[in-house]
Amino acid sequence: MPHDHSATTPAVRVAPGKPLRLADIDPDNTKPFKDKKHAKERLKELRKQLSDLQENLYAEHRQSLLLVFQAIDTGGKDGAIRKLLTGLNPAGVQVAAFKAPSKAELDHDFLWRVHQQTPGKGHIGVFNRSHYEDVLVTRVHNLIGPEVWVPRYEDINNFEQLLTRDGTRIIKFFLHISKKEQAERLQARLDDPAKRWKFEPDDLKERKLWDSYQEAFQDALAACSTPDAPWYVIPANHKWARDLAIAEIVVAALAEMNPQPPAADFDVAAQVVE
Repeated sequence: MPHDHSATTPAVRVAPGKPLRLADIDPDNTKPFKDKKHAKERLKELRKQLSDLQENLYAEHRQSLLLVFQAIDTGGKDGAIRKLLTGLNPAGVQVAAFKAPSKAELDHDFLWRVHQQTPGKGHIGVFNRSHYEDVLVTRVHNLIGPEVWVPRYEDINNFEQLLTRDGTRIIKFFLHISKKEQAERLQARLDDPAKRWKFEPDDLKERKLWDSYQEAFQDALAACSTPDAPWYVIPANHKWARDLAIAEIVVAALAEMNPQPPAADFDVAAQVVE
């Protein structure tokens, strides 16, 4: 069972089966972190640890790690993932970004396309959006009713339990920003020609559904945070604190997994390099 990091980072681990109110969690919180300078130094240390642990995980080839990222628009998924993966060996990382499903994907159950993207042995898998879209966007836009999205919580929990039993550690991050912060980030995208490509007019339509999304997120997180596949709410208004909180949790999880390189399957002493 992953360690609870609520006391050592701003992250809030979602209690299984208990109601969650995102409004009660301050997206500006950076405690107990010291400041931005200290965070930069600590993140450098964690990157070295993460690189070493990843190398052992890849060499061991027995376990895998799946990191799920969800957030409202402009929540910072891309930036958080980029910061976390900096310096890692790309050969041992699998990143999947889940957009609107294709016609072929719609012809199957909602987990079909997701299962194909889960990390193989020795790999770190990252989901930028995920199977949770099918209890979030589909719910908010009334594409499915509660008779469909409520049972999907159980399907998701069973799916993640299957992965866990097969040796995949799962950690899920919800990047929690305020509505005011979202407005500032959307405006920044409009104002900066280099970032304007990230903006879509539909973002403003989605923003009007803020309350519905918050309700959908908190219901899904509460229903699908389990002892072996926990959800963490990461206060994400301050990117430096967001990035450090995620790195602390991921490094600690990999350390708990304790991957070990395999022993040589040959007589080392007999090998002579000339």
